[in-house]
Amino acid sequence: MTDSNDAFDRAPPRVSKSQLKRESAALEDLGNELIAVSRERLNHFDLSAELLEAVRQAQVITSHGALRRQRKFIAKLLRDIDPEPIREKLARLKNLSAQAIHEQHQIERWRDRLLNGDDQEINGFLETYPQADRQKLRQLVRDAHKEKLADLPPRSARLLYKCIREFLAIPQNDPQIVPE
Repeated sequence: MTDSNDAFDRAPPRVSKSQLKRESAALEDLGNELIAVSRERLNHFDLSAELLEAVRQAQVITSHGALRRQRKFIAKLLRDIDPEPIREKLARLKNLSAQAIHEQHQIERWRDRLLNGDDQEINGFLETYPQADRQKLRQLVRDAHKEKLADLPPRSARLLYKCIREFLAIPQNDPQIVPE
């Protein structure tokens, strides 16, 4: 009797049908995320030629039924590889996007503070970022005020934004992920 128990103990654990469905759905979701990535950024993912081509085809398919079939096919291809590196790269891409948005908002807040404030705001900016050029900042703020009064396009406000971005020395790209 102990022989049959030993065989039972050595058998691999059985995966439930529900677990298999969850894993399949997770791979389909991963495939959908890959489809949403731009064609240029897809080149930076280490995908097999077949998977890369399947994703690119899915990006141009407009028929609902055909797209559904293509998504299932992508999920099938993902079952044959380790999806973790792809998940990690997608997470890094999402994190980079969130970080870029945060940095953009920071630059916009400084620009608005400089445009709506006085010399104290410029001094505050210079205290925080001593590498900034006081004269250039003051000139851009003055020009932006003149353009606003004359109902002209906000050229100087845009230049001020670019200037602030340079002074904050925010990196604009990651060598592994190319910006869109």
